[in-house]
Amino acid sequence: MLLSGGNPQIPKGDGDAPVQAYIAAMPGWKGDAGARLDAIITSAVPGVRKAVRWNSPFYGSEGGGWFVSFHCFTKYIKVTFFDGASLSPAPPVESKDGKTRYVHVYEDSKLDELQFVDWVIQASHLPGWVTK
Repeated sequence: MLLSGGNPQIPKGDGDAPVQAYIAAMPGWKGDAGARLDAIITSAVPGVRKAVRWNSPFYGSEGGGWFVSFHCFTKYIKVTFFDGASLSPAPPVESKDGKTRYVHVYEDSKLDELQFVDWVIQASHLPGWVTK
């Protein structure tokens, strides 16, 4: 089932299985893009912790909190770096929260994968966002 904006409705869960269920339910081009984001994050941070929270995949380190997540919107995928303002250079899209920064992935745009990997690695070394 898709929520508004085409975001998959996936139950909260820990591990790779709920994340893969989310990616499989991403509509159209977003499924391939989500699989690529997942592959990049998993490759850049061996042993990354995965979960689905609030109908979005989250990535973090054991005991370190969450450092990146993504979410489907109608025309793009929003990638959230929870402490993105601490990354160098900071991801391009600002948030109302001064620490959080975003990258928007559109169907017709090319993700700078080298920069994305660098952000993921940097973010994985910062204190993450802690949730229950």
